[in-house]
Parts: sequence; structure tokens; C-alpha cells
Amino acid sequence: MNLDLQHLMRAGTLSLPSLPPLSVYAHLPWCLKKCPYCDFNSHEMPSTELPESAYLDAVCADVEASLPLVWGRQVHSVFIGGGTPSLFSSQGIARLISDLRARLNMVPDCEITLEANPGTFEKDRFHAFRQAGVNRLSVGVQSFNDQHLQALGRVHNADQAFAAVEEAAKAFDTFNIDLMYALPGQSMAQLDADVGRALSLKPPHLSIYHLTIEPNTFFAKHPPADLPIEDTAYDMLDHISDKTQAQGLQRYEVSAYAQAGHRCWHNTNYWQFGDYLGVGAGAHSKISFAHRVMRMVRYRDPKLYMQKAMAEGAVTSVEEISRAQLPFEFMLNTLRLKDGFDLQSFLDRTGLPLSSIDAALDKAVALGLLERDMRQVRPTERGFDMLNDLQALFLAT
Repeated sequence: MNLDLQHLMRAGTLSLPSLPPLSVYAHLPWCLKKCPYCDFNSHEMPSTELPESAYLDAVCADVEASLPLVWGRQVHSVFIGGGTPSLFSSQGIARLISDLRARLNMVPDCEITLEANPGTFEKDRFHAFRQAGVNRLSVGVQSFNDQHLQALGRVHNADQAFAAVEEAAKAFDTFNIDLMYALPGQSMAQLDADVGRALSLKPPHLSIYHLTIEPNTFFAKHPPADLPIEDTAYDMLDHISDKTQAQGLQRYEVSAYAQAGHRCWHNTNYWQFGDYLGVGAGAHSKISFAHRVMRMVRYRDPKLYMQKAMAEGAVTSVEEISRAQLPFEFMLNTLRLKDGFDLQSFLDRTGLPLSSIDAALDKAVALGLLERDMRQVRPTERGFDMLNDLQALFLAT
């Protein structure tokens, strides 16, 4: 699909006073094995050989075709996700970062995150990624319990996970551990052991996600037995927050905890309704222009994506976010943050007047889901616990 640049630059129903910060997301879609809970665009590695060079050629072509959309804008963060990006060689990751730097205006202190799994971990591999230009690592541990790892279909065991995080701590000043809770058969004592083991590694950042059964996954067709009930899951989350806070990690987003100075800039930009250029198979983009906000999606199948990207046609769908949808889209992101948002940022990121959300804000405050003053809007503790209900108040009617 060819983008009509002249249309994107035309006058429209919005008038944004300025463009938000820009991030880049690069999707590397292959895994050793597809996890039964995963609804991301991930694919098992080819049985022959990972087409690393050909795929990076396609991503580079994709970036070049996208340059007119972001020309002159600074890039503040790059997130290399998947899939399992650590399946790629350190030379491949170095090439990807070099290709991005050669074509985009990346700020000198640009945050560059790479997702890695313990199942693809080899000693000194993380150091090689650091030398390649990565300055933040996110390790997909999910659990330190072998029984739960097996139930989740992970390819690593607890000892491998612990060793991988230890190595990440040696190679990176900032790294993240991904954990999941409310796992099949998980007790509070097992959760406590998981969180305790994670905290013993002194991570600067911790992301903890509730196991949810997503459509079109193996778990959706074959739901695991003995999932904790909702009340138990809430108790687990409260326990996680208490333990992390005692260790000096503050909860700044629904699923994210960090020491001072170690919040993830890239994800925070998403949650503040910033812009991001997504390249790679199935990647999503959200890009603002003076008079409209656009979403774009790449082809999902890696082979088809590579063919289309080399022909400068990697984008399969383009959608303009309507004025009526913008308040909900904004709140879907910003209300995930503990500090919420300042009212000026709503004006800047949507180009809409505050009158477009006044009624919904008043209702949310009356229900005890939000608190606000003349400048800031933030979810209450009750609002954080009932986030879906809170965000739904801003749906277009």
C-alpha cells in the first residue's frame, strides 16, 4: 500500500500545536517455540536457517520508505522486540542499530532496548549485544519455578533464567526482568518465592504481567486448569506492590516498577500518547501530523513482509484516528500511568479542546476512579484496580 503523503499534510479537523516525541519499534518475529499464551506476531524459527541478512535488508528498506513520514524528527528510543530478538547474532543487531542511526536522527543518549530470553542465552552473548549498541536489556524470565515454566511452554528452566539475569546485570547498567503471575496452580507462597528471587538480583526495572487468556492462542482453545480466581489475583498484585516498594522499586505504570532513574523511556512514550514508527513483520505505528493522527500496520507473515518491504510496500493498512476516537485512544494509554497526565498534554497530543472530555472526567471523579486539579489528572487506587471501567468512560457514544 502506497501512502498518500500529500493527503497526510493537508488541512484537517485537528490542529496539533506540536508533534510528540518519536520512538522506533523494530520487530524481529522468530522464536525457538511459540508459547501457548502468546498472541504477539511470533513464528517458530525456520528449520533450515534464520534468514537474518535478508530480513535486515527488508527492515532497512522499510525504514527508508518511511522516512518522508518522520523527516527531521528526533528519535529518542529504539525497542527491538519480538519474537525473540536475541536469536539474532550480535553482528546482526549491530547492523540493525547502525542502519537506523544512518537514516534517522537518533539523539546521543537514545535508549536502545533489546528483548532477550534465557532459552537463547550463552555466556558473554549479552556483553556482545552491549558492544553492538544496546544499552538496555529486557529478559523474559516469566517465572523462576520449573513447574510454572513448563506450564507456560518456556524453553528455559529456573537456573538458566537466574544465570541469564546475573549476566545481564554484569553487562548492563539498566535491565528489566519480565515476570508473570496468576499462573496455573500458583500459590501465594510460590508467587512470593518468584518475586523474592527476582528482587534478589536487584533489577533496576521489573515488569509483572497477569496471565490472561488471549483469543487465537493455544490457551484460548485449551484453557489451563486451576487458574487463581480474580480475588486471589488481586491479592497477588497487592503482595507484588508491597514487596517491590520495600526494595525501592516504585510502581509507575500498571505493570511496571522501577528504581529512580530507570523507568523505561520507550514504553513511557507509548503511555504518554507519543509517536512511534514500527518496522518489521506485523509492526504497528502511530504517527502524528499537524492535522491528523494516523495508525499503520505492516504485513504479518515474515516472508510476505520481506517481499513487500523490498518493493517499498510493507504497509498493509492505514487508518486515521477520528476526533470521536481520540479521547479514548489517549486515555487507553495515559491512564495506565500512576501519575496520569497533565491537561496540557491532552491538548498537545490530540488537538482537541478540554470540553471534549469534561463530562467523562466529571463522571470518573464522581465514581472515585480519578482525581484531578487545575493541571493534573491521575487514577485513584480504585481507578487503577478498575482500569478497564475507567477507560471505557471515554469511549465515543
